[in-house]
Amino acid sequence: METVSINRNTKETRISLSLKIDGSGEREVSTSVPFLDHMISQLAQHGFFDIRIKAEGDTQIDFHHTVEDCGIALGQAFSKALGDKKGITRFGHASVPLNEALASVAVDISGRPCFVFVGELPKAKIGDFDAELVEEFLQAFSNSAGLTLHVEVERGSNLHHIAESIFKSLARALDAATKQEPRSSGVPSTKGVL
Repeated sequence: METVSINRNTKETRISLSLKIDGSGEREVSTSVPFLDHMISQLAQHGFFDIRIKAEGDTQIDFHHTVEDCGIALGQAFSKALGDKKGITRFGHASVPLNEALASVAVDISGRPCFVFVGELPKAKIGDFDAELVEEFLQAFSNSAGLTLHVEVERGSNLHHIAESIFKSLARALDAATKQEPRSSGVPSTKGVL
């Protein structure tokens, strides 16, 4: 799969991003939101995606617009990179523990955005990052990538560990779903399109 590029410029954010799905985990991540940098780095590392992203936004207000728009841009990049989706596995699932935390993620590259989040992230901070922005990123990513995305936080008490467990699980599930299925030559759907 080729490297794709996305530029997203609004009155609130300016984002340039490149993505190679069948990469090696190389990354250059600078979103101006340090915790988001850390989470996108997890996604690249554990999904073997090459991601380069530079984002600037109205972080003097808060991180919401930048986090959401990074999710949108990354989702658009995945959608563009997958093209007609011929030959992909389509489905992926992963559960990844991080110390006391455990999250599970299931994805269907269906072309039908649906986001389900089971569990609670309290309205608290992870450093200077609002924990609720994890869901905002995932919702934006799911919508713009055209993914059915189910996330379940099974356990955990440390918010950093929970968030990282989610992103690592997402990485592994996406890696599985985007792999080429050697037994398939067409679109993995009885409809013939995704």
